Amino acid sequence: MIFEYQQQSYQINRPASEKNQSLKAWSAADEHLLQHLEGSSLENKELVLLNDRFGFLTCMMHSCHPTSIQTNKSEEKATLQNLLANELEVSSVSFCTPLHLSEKKLDLGLLKIPKSLDLFRLFLYTLSSNWTEEAVLFCGFMTRHFSPQMLKIAEEFFEEVEQSRAWKKSRVLTLKKPKAFVKKDMIHQIHFEEQIFQQYAGVFSAKHIDYASQFLIENLPTLSNDQCVLDLASGNGVLAATIRQYNPSGALHLVDDSYLAVESSKLNLTTPNTFFHCDNTLSSFEDDYFDFIISNPPFHFEHEINIQPSLGLFKEAHRCLSPEGSFILVANKHLNYKTHLSLLFAQISIVNENNKFIIYECRNKV
Repeated sequence: MIFEYQQQSYQINRPASEKNQSLKAWSAADEHLLQHLEGSSLENKELVLLNDRFGFLTCMMHSCHPTSIQTNKSEEKATLQNLLANELEVSSVSFCTPLHLSEKKLDLGLLKIPKSLDLFRLFLYTLSSNWTEEAVLFCGFMTRHFSPQMLKIAEEFFEEVEQSRAWKKSRVLTLKKPKAFVKKDMIHQIHFEEQIFQQYAGVFSAKHIDYASQFLIENLPTLSNDQCVLDLASGNGVLAATIRQYNPSGALHLVDDSYLAVESSKLNLTTPNTFFHCDNTLSSFEDDYFDFIISNPPFHFEHEINIQPSLGLFKEAHRCLSPEGSFILVANKHLNYKTHLSLLFAQISIVNENNKFIIYECRNKV
């Protein structure tokens, strides 16, 4: 879709893999952030962008040589795609993650407040270690997503917190006068089956192990130790850790789109022959690579319910599963994944189900 900004036209799109191309790659909150930035001097300022899912803000601000803090591999790919589509220099943008911040002293920031307020707090904590004293951060959100907790979190890190009037059902928080950096522990601990799992703030299901994953763990099959196993959309690695109990030395791969999830899983699995990959595809693996694939695939991205990423993962799993292999996944029953899985796999069976979840086993051979 076309967006006009400062007498230039930009074509900003969602990835081609997303079926519903009628959805915009930005919201009124993004546009509102740009409006607030127009009143600020950008000369000799170090600009940082956060939670810029498809690279809309990165493209608009590319001439300022911004630093883009990204949490997902898909976010990075979409941003690069839109930069290239608009013939913008990729080298004008510095990319980093919330755990590996640029050493530049930051002056100005644009942040799209994420659904996870734990992640919002992590963003502010990360920035607070590198802000200049006069730094200003603009935080955009759609009014329907407002929570008073946003203000409380902002006040943990800034002396001044002001909220704008609504514009196109969006608002902007202006944060000024950063407080002195105070080192905090941004890792949650979750007790599950006599184990302690650690995960960084902002990773899915911070208070307990997701109930769908618990149901899948209760129904896992026995694996031989020589099998090559993949935990797809691995989160904090709880499924992989369970597999490792029965498969102590076989090759175990974890793949997740979230940098924070992958780094969390590294805290929970330290055994040899365990490999971690931050990606939203399996493009780095050959066909028929895995003997067993397990997954609790996502169907939310921020405030959207979107099964397209999961359907893409199913295609990847089909390609990478060995002829005699098995792909087991758990899902909410209302998603009706069986219809989509049947288009790919020769055999679909139900391992178990309850009133909320269903576990499918998929094979490439009958």
